[in-house]
Amino acid sequence: MIKSMTGFGRCEAVTDECKISVEIKAVNHRYLDLSIKMPKKFNYFEAAMRTLLKDYIQRGKVDVFITYEDYTEDQVSLKYNSTLAAEYMKNFEKMAEQFGLEDDVTVSMLSRCPEVLTMEQVPEDEEHMWAMLQEVLKGAAENFVETRLREGENLKNDLIGKLDHMLSMVDFIEERSPKILEEYRQRLGDKVRELLQNSTIDESRILTEVTVFADKICVDEETVRLRSHIEGMKKELLAGGSVGRKLDFIAQEMNRESNTILSKSNDLEISDQGILLKTEIEKVREQIQNIE
Repeated sequence: MIKSMTGFGRCEAVTDECKISVEIKAVNHRYLDLSIKMPKKFNYFEAAMRTLLKDYIQRGKVDVFITYEDYTEDQVSLKYNSTLAAEYMKNFEKMAEQFGLEDDVTVSMLSRCPEVLTMEQVPEDEEHMWAMLQEVLKGAAENFVETRLREGENLKNDLIGKLDHMLSMVDFIEERSPKILEEYRQRLGDKVRELLQNSTIDESRILTEVTVFADKICVDEETVRLRSHIEGMKKELLAGGSVGRKLDFIAQEMNRESNTILSKSNDLEISDQGILLKTEIEKVREQIQNIE
């Protein structure tokens, strides 16, 4: 199926321990430009997250936002440094002996000494944390891809409609081209008769002039190639997949053929169709920029 490069996906998981939310949004881009904004505690998982997301996204400027709320109250522990406390007591005793002071050290006083009691963060269970984050990330990515697919289907239908319209223009040009030669031959013959009046007309010379004119305005090759490119683009759209770059290349070739048709045309009706054809090709190229 065809995917658009714009999309949005969101997922969150709530447990007794925490809440993790992931939002993904994307716009057009030539390549994959992935930006992840997350709490520092998830930095360790960044490489794994990028690898996971590449399974879902091939192109686009993608922004990923991750938020985390901790509901636990036992993530911090108090550490008692008994060795340091003993050093403090040893020095207090020396000071009391040296200066003849009363040793009035209490437990509360000792606990206030630097580094005797320190707060420590309880280490995270990385495997458990990644399992939770991975689940939410996958959910957001799946929702994101779903929106891309819906928009991609609309893009495909719109493009196929435009391509069918372009085929009708090519049909008109192919039908009109032989008539131009016949009209030119008729005008040329009438002009020669008018100039020569009663003199004999050299039909072979008129035929030669018509042949030279036909070579100058012949667009058979261009219309055949243009029709082939249009049918090829329709085939790629129906096949689906990540075909955005390929379709862009085909559109460039279509534009080249339409330019050649216009440059060769000296007929107002074909020129009008050629201009309309270029307009439709430009619309197609703009739409293709939205396809992954």
